[in-house]
Amino acid sequence: MKSITFIALLALSFTSRAQNLSSVGKYSYKYAGQLARVEDSLKKQFQQNKLSWPPQSIYIRSFKFDRELEVWIKDSATTVFKLFKTYKVCMQSGTTGPKRMEGDYQVPEGFYHINDFNPNSNYHLSLGLSYPNASDRLLSDSLRPGSAIYIHGNCVSTGCIAINDIQIEELFVLSSNAKSMGQEFIPVHVFPARYSNKTSMEYLSNAIKKNIYLQNFNKNIRQMYDYFETKKQLPIILVNRKGEYVFN
Repeated sequence: MKSITFIALLALSFTSRAQNLSSVGKYSYKYAGQLARVEDSLKKQFQQNKLSWPPQSIYIRSFKFDRELEVWIKDSATTVFKLFKTYKVCMQSGTTGPKRMEGDYQVPEGFYHINDFNPNSNYHLSLGLSYPNASDRLLSDSLRPGSAIYIHGNCVSTGCIAINDIQIEELFVLSSNAKSMGQEFIPVHVFPARYSNKTSMEYLSNAIKKNIYLQNFNKNIRQMYDYFETKKQLPIILVNRKGEYVFN
């Protein structure tokens, strides 16, 4: 087991905003009124979808080529995840493949979690991703791997995942409530394309057909997608000394 390291142990980068979530959960800032109204709307949507409020666990999954971001909800440890919403990513930069250095404008690919809640973002609201994770630290530029990757509003991106302001308000409220309910790690998994879509797979196959490294990387991360599609549960994700993801 010495060759395997938990991502969660190497990639934690919690800021004071994430640790002090009690104020975030109560929306004690300039968007307090708006987010309280968003929460009321989400409660009604949960009721319509026969989901329990507040969410016990959420899982966020994004597909770069398809420009889609999914939000999955789980009511308890004994139930499976259910798809709640799919948001359209209105802006993102870069191409197929993981982020490997600062300034490459790449949206990362791989397995992350929310490590920052920023209610005072220049992009309306933002949720930070734990990039670089343990795999990225091994495989990216050792001196300049990059940082500050967020899901945020305002439809502007230089390596982040941008959705519209109404959507980031919903996602911020959902994530804040899940965190308040005890979900320490809210997973965010980013894939190059939706593997179940024929057009997306044609694009991906063409994009990586001459790149052995990307073919191997894609094969590695697709295991997680296939696992979740089959079980609607999340495995434990580890990283070996080669920077490869290992699923348990």
